[in-house]
Amino acid sequence: MHKRFQAFTTYVARLSRSIRRLKAEKMKEFNLKTPHVSIIYYLYRDGSLTAKQLCDICEEDKSAVSRSIEFLETEGYIEGDDKGKKRYNSLLKLTSKGEEVGKSVCESIEKVLKDSSKGVSPKELLTMYKVLDVIANNLEKTEI
Repeated sequence: MHKRFQAFTTYVARLSRSIRRLKAEKMKEFNLKTPHVSIIYYLYRDGSLTAKQLCDICEEDKSAVSRSIEFLETEGYIEGDDKGKKRYNSLLKLTSKGEEVGKSVCESIEKVLKDSSKGVSPKELLTMYKVLDVIANNLEKTEI
């Protein structure tokens, strides 16, 4: 049991550290921070989203997303359509500056996904994602 706990927590920590490192390296090119990656990625992928939608798909709390949005707007990476709407529900989209970063981020994500899955079959990847989803859902419901 203890070896399973050690293996599970070690692998999760290693994955998390590697993801943070890769995000930081990529964002350094644009003088941005790791929390900005997901917002730029999802806006690039989906075109426009509200702050509420970004909170949901990024699985981040409202204050963290709001701080990132404010910074990215101030720096000219995104713009909002808040004509008479509550700020949280107004649509956000990338500016041309943000589109440039979004394209680069997406290209990097494709490379990372390709490189990180070398030696793993598509069937094994599908199983891995399915199992991770089940484990994440179970952990969210678990109480001590």
